Amino acid sequence: MDHVIRPVRADEWRKAKELRMAGLADPAAPVAFLETAEEAAVRPDSFWEERTAGVSGDAPGGRQFVAEGPDGTWAGSVVVLVEQAGNVDFFGLDIEAAQGHLVGVFVRPEFRGVGLTERLFEAALEWAWALERPRLERVRLYVHNQNERAEGFYRKFGFVRTGKTVPAGAGQPAAAYEVEMEFPRP
Repeated sequence: MDHVIRPVRADEWRKAKELRMAGLADPAAPVAFLETAEEAAVRPDSFWEERTAGVSGDAPGGRQFVAEGPDGTWAGSVVVLVEQAGNVDFFGLDIEAAQGHLVGVFVRPEFRGVGLTERLFEAALEWAWALERPRLERVRLYVHNQNERAEGFYRKFGFVRTGKTVPAGAGQPAAAYEVEMEFPRP
């Protein structure tokens, strides 16, 4: 495979924005992301610059990994956010232990099924487990209860349900919810 898996650089915010917009335009977006394409499209460039800088280089808040093709095209991405014990997550729940949180998982349709998602997850977990301050106890993610394809991949990769669920959010049916899954520290 010709794709290189690597962290993003702060100056690559335009490419990060383009990939995010492609993800939000995907037919699976309503059950894959907590944001819509319409919401993202009106964000100013400064938002994308800050967002990318916050998950690049030596940023303590997390790391974004991309699968970059030989022509420079980004085929996919995953973000690991570092969540500190004692803080509150974006669902308003208490964070009990230092942990990684995988978000923004997306691989362009034409690159699915060739192992890129696995390679992105491997890079994300390798980075997460290498952190010393804070030392992460687990890596978690949330998956929409109607996103069977994604949950199937997460299970195959080694994530397991924790039993915790949260409402899916605005615009979702009342029966929709997000399922927490975790990958315990090896």
